[in-house]
Amino acid sequence: MSNIVSINKKITRFSVVKPETEQKQEEPKTPEIEHMHENVSRPEMLVGGTYKIKTPLSDHALYITINDIILNPNTDHEVRRPFEIFINSKNMDHFQWVVALTRVISAVFRKGGDVTFLAEELKAVFDPKGGYFKSGGRFMPSLVAEIGDAIESHMKTIGLLQSEELSDAQKQILAEKRKEYEQSKGSTSEDGEFPESAQLCMKCYTKAMILMDGCMTCLSCGNSKCG
Repeated sequence: MSNIVSINKKITRFSVVKPETEQKQEEPKTPEIEHMHENVSRPEMLVGGTYKIKTPLSDHALYITINDIILNPNTDHEVRRPFEIFINSKNMDHFQWVVALTRVISAVFRKGGDVTFLAEELKAVFDPKGGYFKSGGRFMPSLVAEIGDAIESHMKTIGLLQSEELSDAQKQILAEKRKEYEQSKGSTSEDGEFPESAQLCMKCYTKAMILMDGCMTCLSCGNSKCG
């Protein structure tokens, strides 16, 4: 027979006490992992980087700023993802399409998912009037491609893309080939520059392809037509 408890005061609050067995079975909830999506609110402050582009097509440089958002900060799931992009320049010739391009790219960034394809798509754009060579002999097919190259560099910086770097052994072999080639031609090139007679490599778009031992080899990326 249960005990009868008499309540003589006004009840102001109450709570349900679970049995010890139920309390032990309950597990602490793990925090939900936040992924990038279009409804993520923009924080008051974003971190990012600014990249300077100077082309022979204009007297004024372009400054590309890419800001990133930090998701799941101070956890094992912390990631840094691009959130928005801005392009500024004193040259107003390209203002209209540059603004349109940055708005579209920013919208794709905020949409979430795999956004690394943007860099490849932009780098594949060719200017019908012809591209230009950058310092070091690298060919840039268009101004849009150079914007894509800056985005790719930023994605590599934040770990969204992996850099395809040559091993120390490969670098040593290419350095030896370059030295041998210059000695055979009786010429030398400045640091960072490739031989003037080098041809354009269609893999890395650098004018660094030379003929060595009957085989065309790129001194920049190591690409060889002999396999």
